[in-house]
Amino acid sequence: MRNPPVSSHPYPVNLDLSGRNVLVVGAGAVAERKVQGLVAAGARVTVVAPEAVPELVEAAENGAVRWHQRTYRRGEVASYRLAVAATGDPDVNGQVHWDAEAAGVWLNAADDPDRCSFTLPAVIRRDDLQVAVSTNGRSPAVAAWLRRSLEESIGPEHASLLALVAEVREDLRVERSTTETSDWEAALDGDLLDLIRSGDVDGARLRLRRALGLPGAPTLEEVAS
Repeated sequence: MRNPPVSSHPYPVNLDLSGRNVLVVGAGAVAERKVQGLVAAGARVTVVAPEAVPELVEAAENGAVRWHQRTYRRGEVASYRLAVAATGDPDVNGQVHWDAEAAGVWLNAADDPDRCSFTLPAVIRRDDLQVAVSTNGRSPAVAAWLRRSLEESIGPEHASLLALVAEVREDLRVERSTTETSDWEAALDGDLLDLIRSGDVDGARLRLRRALGLPGAPTLEEVAS
């Protein structure tokens, strides 16, 4: 089996890993960082490695992950929906790669983009808001640097804006049976963020509803009374 070519235009997606089985081969510092993200995403993580860093040992003892304290067994990746190879051993990572390709399992091979069927972006998270920076596996350091640069300009007010827009979007769906409208761009280009930063969420809500042609909503104080 030959390696498929690395795409110059990868297709970005967000995966729902809740309750899905994911394999991590390796248990060093790099693997531990991968495990953290997978567990946070709700995956059921199994780690395979003869030895593990203390953080992963503790995670296994607490039941956050399963740890098979042994070497990788040829073909076992086929039992999982997703896999990560982070052993630092090219031969082991290569075997996991070939097994994953044969089984149709998506694989991220740490620091080895040629053996990746998916790469991991650097991510800024603000509640439900995620901003991802990817270099297509060419330089994780550049992706991390750009993430740090953007973090200063993306704050909690953006997460509040998202929550407000999601709320009004549902009202729009009820009112018109669709959320598709050309008014969104103009509505979001206004001073909504400034209103939210100043604490005037009700004002931002009213401004957004008017921009979308929706009837005004009562304020939180009016609802409470």
